[in-house]
Amino acid sequence: GSMIGTSTVTSFVESTSGVGVGGRTGLTSCTTGICFLLTVFFYPVLSMITDAVTAPALVIVGILMASQLKDIKWDNLIFAASGFVTIIFMILGYSISNGIALGFIVYVISMIATGQAKDINKMVWVLFLLFIAYFAFLI
Repeated sequence: GSMIGTSTVTSFVESTSGVGVGGRTGLTSCTTGICFLLTVFFYPVLSMITDAVTAPALVIVGILMASQLKDIKWDNLIFAASGFVTIIFMILGYSISNGIALGFIVYVISMIATGQAKDINKMVWVLFLLFIAYFAFLI
């Protein structure tokens, strides 16, 4: 998906939905991929369906995503701040990818502010710099 400019996070959400209903193997991903490929042929008919029909499916996906909020360590300011910013920006910015990116940025800044910069994983530093560059070039 990322080769044609779509967000890989979107694919992850569909995969998570598959696991949530019992899919545990690569065959689940292959089946999902084939179903997405079939939608190319049905797009003209499916495009006539209004948003009011697809809205309940989005509500269910939102519920599945919101059920994971209980696992955030809300008593830890670093995790709470980065989790909160991620969630709020996903909602207000209409972008899961940008929400996750801002969550990473807030996490690193919070770790630096609390004097825990040495505990940040090298890959998180790389992602932090890439996300900063992304937002700098976006503006």
